[in-house]
Amino acid sequence: MVELRTYAFLDTMQPQFASFMATVAQGFLPVAGQAALYLEVAPGMQVNRLTDIALKAVGVYPGMLIVERAFGLLEIHGSSQADVRQAGQSVLKAVGVKESDRYSPRKVTDEIIRKVDDYHTQLINRMRHGQMLLGGQTLYILETEPAGWAALAANEAEKAADVNILEVRAFGAYGRVYLGGEERDVVEGAAAASAALENIPGRKDW
Repeated sequence: MVELRTYAFLDTMQPQFASFMATVAQGFLPVAGQAALYLEVAPGMQVNRLTDIALKAVGVYPGMLIVERAFGLLEIHGSSQADVRQAGQSVLKAVGVKESDRYSPRKVTDEIIRKVDDYHTQLINRMRHGQMLLGGQTLYILETEPAGWAALAANEAEKAADVNILEVRAFGAYGRVYLGGEERDVVEGAAAASAALENIPGRKDW
């Protein structure tokens, strides 16, 4: 039996987010403007079967296929929103679950750090795969459960504000988003990320 943890549809990948994903993805790389779907399931090995179903259903591309100890993540994308949605629906139908069976996102950490010290930025920059954080800028850290919702939060933050995407981790026990930039932009982006996660229907028994 497949437990659906995340089912997150991104209607339009923003330039930074798409470029970031192209940096860390090991599959077919996305470009800005494409739609994407993040599917996170348990047990993790089941994600291989989901990948097979999605790719045989319609013309979409797999960007990430990650199997953790407990959870598995599949990211698919394509130029047609309809195709990406259809691939997702094909997966749901094949494994006998509904979109409403997913978990609603829960914010585990939601923190803004202003005027970041130069030495602190060095530590952040060593672990990031995206833009760099500069001394004196503002840092936003968001942690989500399930992890896959981090992708939606980061993409929506970039839609709303001139933020720098430092890091996005959408797999594992918790998802993490690191954003940086000028304070007013980060505050606006953080608000958009939080709003995107609120009131998403689904299970709440994390």
